Parts: sequence; C-alpha cells; structure tokens
Amino acid sequence: MDHIDRALLAQLQQDATQSYAALGQAVGLSAGAAHERVRKLRERGAIRRTTVEVDPAAVGGAVLAYVMVDSVSWMGDSAADFAAVPEILEAHVIAGSASVLVKVRTATTEQLQDVLRRIYAIDGVGGTQATVVLETFFERPVSPELGAPPGLPG
Repeated sequence: MDHIDRALLAQLQQDATQSYAALGQAVGLSAGAAHERVRKLRERGAIRRTTVEVDPAAVGGAVLAYVMVDSVSWMGDSAADFAAVPEILEAHVIAGSASVLVKVRTATTEQLQDVLRRIYAIDGVGGTQATVVLETFFERPVSPELGAPPGLPG
C-alpha cells in the first residue's frame, strides 16, 4: 500500500459517494486509474464495505455503554451468543481483569438493563461492569496512515 492508496482511503472515508473523477483529482490520478486502485483495495480487503454513518441518537440509540464481561470459563467460543444481542455493536475478547468487552447502544437505561440481563444469560458469564458514556468528544475511523512508516510516504 503506497501513499496514493492511503490518500484514496482517506478521501473515501470523508465521502464514499465521490465520483472516481473527483477521487482521482484529489490524489493526482485519472478517473480510470482511481477506479482501478479502489477495485484493487477492495480485492485486497483494505476496503471491507461501503456504508452510511448514522447518528445513533436520531434512530433511538442515545445511551452508549461499554460493558466489561467477567467469565467463569473461556469466552472465546461465544461470539455467536454476543452477536445474537442486536444492541451489542462490538464484542472483543480481551486480556485483563475481564474476558470480553462489548459496546452497547440502547434508547434508555432501562433497555440497557435488559441487555445486561441477556448478557448474564450467556453461558460462562459470571458478571458485568457497565460504564455509561455521558458525552462523546469525538469518534474517528481507522486512519489509512496507521501502518505507514513514520516520515515516509506509504
């Protein structure tokens, strides 16, 4: 992945609806060359999918919580159980005092309590510790520059 690929990714993260002509102009390529680069980025898996960013509060997801899940057994095989809870947006097996970290969005704290009850029902779960977010300063996507060597173009 070179600096042009990284620039294309950054442009697409800002606005994935841009034409290939606009993308090419932004990174110094023709529309055809930009299209070919984006196609190759998709083939290599650098672009997983194209999606829309939705405001969670506008669709009933105003309450954001991170939940540390304690376990009484190995939780690495329980991905499907966590995925079955639609309010869980992310689930990660972690190292440390807890076994799993989940990101949850609900409309109310009462709904969050219901989600916690459903998490408790998952085999191996021994407890939870929820942290409710009061305000989000910012969220950012993964930077295309993440893997670039410092001081060198990709």
